[in-house]
Amino acid sequence: MNRRSSAAQSLALLAVLGLGASLTTVPAAAAEEAKTPQVKWGQCPDDVVAEAAPTVLRCATVPVPLDYAEPEGEQIDLTVSRLAATDPDRRRGVLLLNPGGPGGSGLTLSALLVAQGLPSSVTDRYDLIGMDTRGIGHSTPVSCGFTTGGPYYANIPPYAVDDAAVTAQAKIAQRAAEQCADNDDGTLRHLTTANTARDLDRIRAALGEEKTSYLGYSYGTALGAAYASMFPERADRIVLDSNIGDTHLDRDGMRRYALGMEQTLPDFAKWAAVRHDSYGLGRTPRQVRASYLTLAGRLDRAPVAGIDGNLFRLLTFGHLFKQTQYPKLAQTWQTLLEGDEAAARDPQVLQQEGTDGALSPADNALTVFLAVTCNDVEWPEDVDTYRRGVAEDRARYPLYGAATANITPCAFWPYAPAEPPLEVGTEGPRDVLLLQNRRDASTPHLGGKSLREKFGDRARLVSVDDSGHGVYVLGGNSCALNTTTRYLVDGVMPSKDTSCRAD
Repeated sequence: MNRRSSAAQSLALLAVLGLGASLTTVPAAAAEEAKTPQVKWGQCPDDVVAEAAPTVLRCATVPVPLDYAEPEGEQIDLTVSRLAATDPDRRRGVLLLNPGGPGGSGLTLSALLVAQGLPSSVTDRYDLIGMDTRGIGHSTPVSCGFTTGGPYYANIPPYAVDDAAVTAQAKIAQRAAEQCADNDDGTLRHLTTANTARDLDRIRAALGEEKTSYLGYSYGTALGAAYASMFPERADRIVLDSNIGDTHLDRDGMRRYALGMEQTLPDFAKWAAVRHDSYGLGRTPRQVRASYLTLAGRLDRAPVAGIDGNLFRLLTFGHLFKQTQYPKLAQTWQTLLEGDEAAARDPQVLQQEGTDGALSPADNALTVFLAVTCNDVEWPEDVDTYRRGVAEDRARYPLYGAATANITPCAFWPYAPAEPPLEVGTEGPRDVLLLQNRRDASTPHLGGKSLREKFGDRARLVSVDDSGHGVYVLGGNSCALNTTTRYLVDGVMPSKDTSCRAD
């Protein structure tokens, strides 16, 4: 593994989403009601203070059972942060936040949202509660021992150019699963979406709240869907932004990343075609797409400064998360098309913003992603199943299908799911607002439609004619911003599904 592939670890964290949960074998009512707050707020860890600045947060720990089947057994500590409501007389309650992942730290998410323009009407009424969920960052972190430069460095498997590449990846995936088992202290098997949802309810109770509102992005939509399904009587106003479509990520969900890239790359291609004289990627969107396929194939055969076809595809996928990254992506394509080794070695080539898990150390984030996705649902164990899937998706989704259909360590995971996947709950008030861009590489619009159908009349879907990952505040669409703020502040849910035009 060359030095450039190790830098892709942060890119790997963008592969996110997904959880799985169930009520079958563990009692759902995991937390008793708390009439008074049980947490003691103090100074946050130094890295959180620095990341949140200039916003000042307060932090605390909340103990939860490692294993909810033994609620009086071993306890682990979760670290939570608070940005207190600025108008106590108008305070409604708490708004729990999750940035995605699994593997993303959320302790500073409140500060990020405020910095990007979260309306003061929201910060007036809610204590914004961020957290590192179990296993992440400051909340009893876990590690498989993945190292910089090691063979396992991405949540999305590498692009498989042929059957032999699937076989080669199977060996890497198996070793990664074995490495997790070798480094496990007994914690990994308890990292599930169901347990994380139970943790949310423990946090709610510890804060002395009868109900909680929730705002989750990407994988956080699956966690929010799980919480609203497991604890409908305690869910207040739920906003799920950029939905994966269920309460867990399974193989079909990961393969949908390829659909998202097919639907989102045309926006970049249109942008780049207009700027042909500057970047030379093609005079039409079709020519820009052809440049991508040509360049990916060329890099498969002859990498430039350690950037091979797989890393190039992963870079492109990650840069489609935000339209503000298009100039940087175009510059990178131009550099690689020209074979400019010196420019391609610039460390900034491998950096992008807005990917899930970016606030967590690479090993920790990769470990949590694996533990949750592999523990939540059964994954196929037969390598031939993945070979067939790669062949199918290479033809169906030429841009990225042979990566997202490739084999993952979940095929060799040492632990079977403790519970069946949680079904989305239709019982409860109409309290779930779903936000979805129509073009999103990581969470295609299909995810929002799917979760809307599963929630039934409990939910309303806001579809935005825009491209990128993240709608509320992060996206900036005025229609979606106003609709969501009205719901959080005044409880006004759209009477029907809504379509928002691009600003």
